[in-house]
Amino acid sequence: MRRGIRAVLWVAIVLAVLAALPSVWARAESSGHRFAVADAPSAPVAIVFGAELASGGERPKPFLAGRLDVAAELYRAGKVGTVLVSGDARGTSGDEVGAMGGYLTSLGVPKEHIVSDGLGLDSYDTCLRARDVYGLHRILLVSQNFHLVRAVALCRRLGLDADGVNARCDNCRTSTMVKNRVRDFAACHKALYDLWSARPAGTG
Repeated sequence: MRRGIRAVLWVAIVLAVLAALPSVWARAESSGHRFAVADAPSAPVAIVFGAELASGGERPKPFLAGRLDVAAELYRAGKVGTVLVSGDARGTSGDEVGAMGGYLTSLGVPKEHIVSDGLGLDSYDTCLRARDVYGLHRILLVSQNFHLVRAVALCRRLGLDADGVNARCDNCRTSTMVKNRVRDFAACHKALYDLWSARPAGTG
């Protein structure tokens, strides 16, 4: 009986370690490359990752607005010259990149300094397309910290000189933050698989 219990415990421990490895990898890969806004280095382009829009599909939810606010701060501070908004132009909640671009212009970022990638369907696609479609190399990534870990790890592993800038989420509900942290833990497994399989963009 005791041997059986020990065996079950060891199996549980091994499975827990294996489950945590992708998250550990992402943190190690992005270590030293994540910054607060005030400490952010400069780059030609900042990339803002899309997210679900508010009801009506015309404006960002607080989660996404926090990312865009930080991108606008980076632009006004002269730390970036262009903001690339990457998301799903045909998302279930609406045109993410259209709403993101409109929000940025309302914050004073000129339209000619905003580039839209409506096929950035996930973080891997965004990084791969930044490299292969837009020919970028040196970039800043803007997102909340728990997502930034994975995003920076993905972009750097794909050969981009990427640093991350932590975005705020001033009016986000605790339940939203918890849900996204859990989701991102699981998404690290997919990130490693995408890298290992060299998945083409848009097929995930």
